[in-house]
Amino acid sequence: MASGTKNKGKPKGKGGAKSGRGSSVSRPRRPKPWGTIGAVVLVVALAAGVFTYAFMQIDEQEQWVASEENQDPSDDIEGVTKVEYDGAQHVSGDQRVAYDQSPPFGGPHDQVWANCNGTVYDTAVRNENMVHGLEHGSIWIAYNPDEVKGAALDTLKAKVEGQPHMMMSPYPGLDRPISLQSWGHQLKLDSADDERVDQFIRALRQNQYQHPEPGGRCDSDGTGFDPLNPPPFVAEPPGEGAVQMDGTGAIEATDEGMTPPAPTGASEPPATDGSQPTGASTGAPPSQ
Repeated sequence: MASGTKNKGKPKGKGGAKSGRGSSVSRPRRPKPWGTIGAVVLVVALAAGVFTYAFMQIDEQEQWVASEENQDPSDDIEGVTKVEYDGAQHVSGDQRVAYDQSPPFGGPHDQVWANCNGTVYDTAVRNENMVHGLEHGSIWIAYNPDEVKGAALDTLKAKVEGQPHMMMSPYPGLDRPISLQSWGHQLKLDSADDERVDQFIRALRQNQYQHPEPGGRCDSDGTGFDPLNPPPFVAEPPGEGAVQMDGTGAIEATDEGMTPPAPTGASEPPATDGSQPTGASTGAPPSQ
């Protein structure tokens, strides 16, 4: 009997107490770090945006660089006027050319080129000298002095001063505030902040495919052209004896590698004693 009562009250088998092994314990779930994930995604997105913008800027720059495959990037600039002109047609200092454009951007020109070493002229300069600078691959920014002043004028000057194959001058009576010239190319604009100003310069300055003499001299040493007192612009139409655009009346072209004679009535060369007469500011010293 004792043995019968020994286990009394104690459950047996699966009816007994459950072991800890088979029990389930509820643990709280950790929330996902959405803040951290969002920050990482934002950083990645910003980085992607920065790289995309950088590559777009590079592509933008390359778009305006002349190459064998893209010899005239200015074809993609809205508003550019193009005319084909023959080079190496020279006139003397007392001759005028009956230009077909205003300002002119090609055709017969003075045998002496205007200084185009980042030169900003304070006064209007004779057309025939400026056009010769274009033949050498330079860009000429002309502006209407009655319309372009203050900050706009400073913006344009900053694009010219100290830059090779660049020159700038006022152009009285210009029909638009700003006109950019390269040999055979012209672009007239209303604002100095127009992005096409830089596009035109990148596409055409020293463009070997578009200029008769790209990389030609831009200094005026020994030429008789004084950038501080240049031959003045003449607003009146040329007379009957003017040289025509087909070269009729032009003189025989001189060798570009030689020092051409000074034009008739040209002023004396710039002073060599360090003095600087008023008239023009040159951004870079003439090179030999």
